[in-house]
Amino acid sequence: MATKRRSKGAYMISAVAEMYAIHPQTLRLYEREGLLRPSRSDGNTRLYTDEDLERLEFILNLARDLGVNIAGIAIILQMRERMEQMNSDMQNFVSYMRDEMLSRMQQPPRSESGLVPLKRTVVVGKTVRKR
Repeated sequence: MATKRRSKGAYMISAVAEMYAIHPQTLRLYEREGLLRPSRSDGNTRLYTDEDLERLEFILNLARDLGVNIAGIAIILQMRERMEQMNSDMQNFVSYMRDEMLSRMQQPPRSESGLVPLKRTVVVGKTVRKR
């Protein structure tokens, strides 16, 4: 599905329904099912942001092009959100590890005086020597 040209701002339900050739009740159903979460004006009018419209395009792609039902769409959206969170967590971890490695590489090398010598038993022939 082609992305619609939009400007910054919020759109009322009638404008969104017309832009995407869907009935306003479909948008209300998507909201009831938790698939969309438009903000509300002071007069309790639904206002759809550009992010809401991107999510709607994804939902409509799943429903129209792939034939996924509402329950399936909900599961896919939940998995997508989890994957985005895991990706964010992984990026934070990689960034932390990179910073930690760089800071340790910039520190002067430690002297070996802090190391505890290891005493090992070495068997040579039948004589036991301690090192």
